[in-house]
Amino acid sequence: MPRHTLPSLHSESGGSLFFPSFQKEINRLIDQFRTGFPMPDTAEQPVFSTPLFPAVDIVDTDEAMEISAEVPGVRQEDLEATITGDILTLKGEKSSDHEESEDSFHRIERRYGSFRRQIPLGFSPEEDAVSASFANGVLKLRVAKPVTAKAEVRKIDISNG
Repeated sequence: MPRHTLPSLHSESGGSLFFPSFQKEINRLIDQFRTGFPMPDTAEQPVFSTPLFPAVDIVDTDEAMEISAEVPGVRQEDLEATITGDILTLKGEKSSDHEESEDSFHRIERRYGSFRRQIPLGFSPEEDAVSASFANGVLKLRVAKPVTAKAEVRKIDISNG
């Protein structure tokens, strides 16, 4: 009867083999469950920037929340931004083509689908407090904070012992 063993936990040079490959596989499975598409196998690719889960930059200033979302290949009419209470929701539909040809083969890859990303703001904005623009595959939103949401800084005394 064949004997089954677990992979070695360390390489001959002392580095771990098991845990990095295990983490990579878990990340792939989670991404496949979340989006239905496997992630590209690159270490440089951030987890939340697959085409179906746009990467966002969020800047929290005293006056507003400024959100930029990368949505390349998405048309303006296929984007929707809504606010419900204190949650900003970005929705859209994406499709893109990639064509590769050489002498012995021809391959076309198409990636498409819808995305939905919710961002908690921490406050409910006023009705006319939101502005949005879209250019070159980047959606930019500015959500002005109501007076009640602007942070009041209080110094806390720290005692010894």
